[in-house]
Amino acid sequence: MKLGVVGLPNVGKSTLFNAITHAGAEMANYPFCTIEPNVGVVAVPDERLDKLAALYSSKKVTPAVIEFVDIAGLVKGASRGEGLGNKFLSHIREVDAIVHVVRCFEDENITHVESTVDPVRDIETINLELILADIEAVQKRMDRIRNAARGGSDKGAAAEFAFLEKLQKHLEEENPASSYPLTEDEEPMMANLFLLSSKPVIYCANIAESSMGQEESNPYVAKVKEYAAKHHAETIVVCAKTEEELSEMDEADREMFLADFGLTESGLDKLIKASYSLLGLISYLTAGEKETRAWTIVKGTKAPQAAGKIHSDFEKGFIRAEVVEWETLLECGGLAGAREKGKVRSEGKDYVMKDGDVVLFRFNV
Repeated sequence: MKLGVVGLPNVGKSTLFNAITHAGAEMANYPFCTIEPNVGVVAVPDERLDKLAALYSSKKVTPAVIEFVDIAGLVKGASRGEGLGNKFLSHIREVDAIVHVVRCFEDENITHVESTVDPVRDIETINLELILADIEAVQKRMDRIRNAARGGSDKGAAAEFAFLEKLQKHLEEENPASSYPLTEDEEPMMANLFLLSSKPVIYCANIAESSMGQEESNPYVAKVKEYAAKHHAETIVVCAKTEEELSEMDEADREMFLADFGLTESGLDKLIKASYSLLGLISYLTAGEKETRAWTIVKGTKAPQAAGKIHSDFEKGFIRAEVVEWETLLECGGLAGAREKGKVRSEGKDYVMKDGDVVLFRFNV
């Protein structure tokens, strides 16, 4: 799964991306310093893996991962090509969700493209560009199917055209595609459009280090949270500069630093977990001496399809899944102990996997 990190120029996107991925993306104090998107794959923090690995003395630990894409700063007029906008918008089209970084700090040494700090204005600037690009995409689709829809013989085209007319009106009122009240019949038609404003969003409020531990008193953060709540989105507060420094520390120093601010986890850990949740993803686990591993699946996945994530033969020859909840497995001291206590369940093809299930798949091909 890919998440695109977006925002206006000089809001701290590349600094945040560095902290997320340790990628060392090039930065500069001027717009458009990121032309081609940097890509980094990061682990989803998961304490369960370490505990299970310790139980089994696993030689290898493999966490679930998310791919982050650092997309260049967008500006007003991006949908018309301003600031290489068309190129950057195409990068957004390829991601599954958006992490929208918003500047919530004052710094006269860092240029703001609008000269002043106003997070809600900044959010609306980018959201409008996404909507304008979507209006153009909808119009192109309407032009493509107009004749077939008007002819009357193609009922599918007629239904799609009617949907597009309603969607176009919705977008022209400056509403994102994500807020359009889709019917069940319209869902596949919307999915085929790959609209920018239909993507789920997390707002990332980037604060100064001097505001750490005092986020609630930051008026800019309050405005972002209020805006996000109205649009059914989540807000994560981070200090990108501090997170970058944290990413270079060893575990002990990092924990000590966070403790000084009364924090138990970094802003990045919160962001990564929230991103994983935003995409409707969960992890089931496999554990043993060779490897303890988290496997990423979409919430609602059934056992055979989950088995197919490991190998296609597991899905083709699926017999059953032997399942135990991860905490129960730890309490029982392993699978043998869990079996003795009757805690291991035998599940069939209709079993819907749950987050934290530790599984042994039985199959035959």
